[in-house]
Amino acid sequence: MKNATSPQGLRLALLTFLVPTLLLAGRPAFADPQDKPAAPPKPSTTMTLDECIVQAVRRNLGITVQVFTYRQADQSVVKAGEKFLPTLSFDYNQNSQNSASYSWIDAADVVATQSRSYTGSVSQNAPLGGSFSVAMATERYNSNSTFQTINPYYSGALSFTYTQPLLKDFGWKTSRQEILIARNNRNIAANDLKETLIETVYAVEANYWELVYRIESLAVQRQSLKLAEDLLDKSRKEAAIGTLAPKEVISAQAEVASRKADILQAEMLVRDSSDTLHGLLNLAFDKDASDLVPADTPQLVKSDLGLDEAMAAAFVHRPDLQSASLDIRNKQISLTYAKNQTLPALNLTTRYWSPGLSGDQILFQDDNPLTGIVIGRVSNGSSQAVRDALHFKYDNWSVALTLDIPLSTIFTRAARAQAQSALDQQTAILKQKEQNAMLEIRAAVRAVQTNYERVLARRSARELAEEKLQAEESKLKVGLSNNFYVLTYQRDLASAKTAELRALIDYTLSQGQLDKAMGTSLDKRNIKFTDAAEVQR
Repeated sequence: MKNATSPQGLRLALLTFLVPTLLLAGRPAFADPQDKPAAPPKPSTTMTLDECIVQAVRRNLGITVQVFTYRQADQSVVKAGEKFLPTLSFDYNQNSQNSASYSWIDAADVVATQSRSYTGSVSQNAPLGGSFSVAMATERYNSNSTFQTINPYYSGALSFTYTQPLLKDFGWKTSRQEILIARNNRNIAANDLKETLIETVYAVEANYWELVYRIESLAVQRQSLKLAEDLLDKSRKEAAIGTLAPKEVISAQAEVASRKADILQAEMLVRDSSDTLHGLLNLAFDKDASDLVPADTPQLVKSDLGLDEAMAAAFVHRPDLQSASLDIRNKQISLTYAKNQTLPALNLTTRYWSPGLSGDQILFQDDNPLTGIVIGRVSNGSSQAVRDALHFKYDNWSVALTLDIPLSTIFTRAARAQAQSALDQQTAILKQKEQNAMLEIRAAVRAVQTNYERVLARRSARELAEEKLQAEESKLKVGLSNNFYVLTYQRDLASAKTAELRALIDYTLSQGQLDKAMGTSLDKRNIKFTDAAEVQR
């Protein structure tokens, strides 16, 4: 046996003393990265859920895109309505002609004529497919012809013309087809904007409560870390006085390190959720951007909405069902138009016109132009011809019927069949959408009921976990338990708190999902699609 006072014995005694001391002190030989000074916290912005939704309605890029789509559809209605705006037409024509003379009586060598005409007209499409026009025309005509005893002469004519289709292109719906379809498309665009608003509201709500969950989950994990650190501190003190085995300290240290790693992961998830909410609200993503901190907390309020009531609300408020119904109306309008185009073209044209004439009357000797001797001239300006036309000095009218039966009618029948198929297809699409809506409503109502029961069950489990931990801590104080069981129950309590919070968040989100499925999210929050359209200007 070696002497305890020998060098080897002294070294052994020193190691025996230092190793437990360093172990019990719990100080690592190398610096822990977690011991570095923490960076200064970023500024934070506290917002309620309603504030986030208002911000999203005003600035969300997806809503902005849909607003422009709605405005284009609105302008399409204006453009289609331009069909019934009057059209002004102006025409000017100047003509000079020279031709060989075939009779020395008419002209010696060359027959020369000059003319200049002005025409102004107003035309207007009629509601039943016809068209109406009013025209005023004036002309000055000059010639070297011997037989033209009024030279130059001025003519004027006021005319009224109305053309009405009686078969093809006849009817109020046929003439306004483009306008009716454009109006329905505008309403469809409005429903698409409503649907985008509903989707955005739910996305904001889902991400808001997800951020709440992750922040609260992080708080639970930090509380769990604090319990583990308190237990580690207590274990170190007991090990220092010899009432606890050193391995219990190591177990507590390992648990503290594991919970710190969990917190790092949880902090990253919080920042990810905050960035997602930033994107939905279209906020800045610069390095100085503040973190969003929710101001609301989820509340457990039981919903008494039944399945039948939810179904009825969905068929009234869901934008996709309303759009599908509007699509059916468009297809019905197209089918009506296609049927009309298979008819022969029978058009009635009525015309009334009032002419006027004036000019320089040439007086020949013995009133015989064949003498070629001009003895005088009586001048009248162009205004006299216009006055005669405006005063209806001469009445003229005509009525005409034209019938056109093109052989291409066979192709318009194909268009009719195509329109009928499109209508049948859209009817099937509406039924499919209604079926999907029913399934979505049933699932949403079931989720609300189930998640409410989940919250109650998770709350009971959390309360029992608290009681188990308290009992185990009491046993540890009197030496009837050890750190392993206490740490296990601490983890169980943290998991129970997180599960209760998850159930409460899921219940809150299922209520939002039900509102989305019924299409009542906007009405519930008093949001109108016009609010978004006006803000985005």
